[in-house]
Amino acid sequence: MPTARPHKSVTDLTVEFAETGSRLDQDQEWCLVTRDGLAERVRFHDYARIYQIPGLYEKLFYERLACTSPPTVAGLLNDALRAEGLDPASLAVLDLGAGNGMVGEALKEIGADTFVGVDVVREAREACQRDRPGLYRDYVVADFTDLPAATAARIRSHGLNTLTTVAALGFGDIPAQAFRTAWNLIETPGWVAFNIKETFLDEKYQYGFALLIRQLVDNGLLEVKTQQRYLHRLAMSGEPLHYIAIVGRKTGQIPDDWTVDEQG
Repeated sequence: MPTARPHKSVTDLTVEFAETGSRLDQDQEWCLVTRDGLAERVRFHDYARIYQIPGLYEKLFYERLACTSPPTVAGLLNDALRAEGLDPASLAVLDLGAGNGMVGEALKEIGADTFVGVDVVREAREACQRDRPGLYRDYVVADFTDLPAATAARIRSHGLNTLTTVAALGFGDIPAQAFRTAWNLIETPGWVAFNIKETFLDEKYQYGFALLIRQLVDNGLLEVKTQQRYLHRLAMSGEPLHYIAIVGRKTGQIPDDWTVDEQG
């Protein structure tokens, strides 16, 4: 299974959990980051700042909090492909919420080699170019809830047949509307591999991703090949955070008249 590779300067950083044992919500967690003798408070979901500090993303999420999501989702995609006699080298991947390239790196380790990264955070692209230069064929910074036609055409020009998004859905990081836009940019039929916090798929919810994923399955637009609950990472308190990984086949476009309600 692929493993995360820390940035070469990760040992220069010190990360402290100032409120160890607290029960902050996942999107409110923060830490103290010390480098060159200077301490700074950084929220876990302040991705722009995290990406600006070389090695911090890996140090925080993979070394301290034991995140497993990129290799887990990539491994499940690989298993699904192999089960159907397909070579991962046939994938041309749109990596939504690509960050500093850890998902692309995990996909490369299973044999895929064509990636287009997209992220709404400019610092993510800069971090990827710094830490993993040349990994992506193209890397687009754009808001997928309001994607310009020229940018959509640029992305489609790569002939992408796979959508991945890992550790980026929910908490307002990637809204359901953005996921729908990305879905419709890849070819049909195609492959989809993503993960999401298990509570965001609870059947009691009639909005957001709970509704969108249910609609995709019920309308036959998503043929699920694998669905697995697993340990995404630890919370700052040490408690496990479980996510659901889903790998499947895209069999159709999401209609424009579908309502994607983000309320909740």
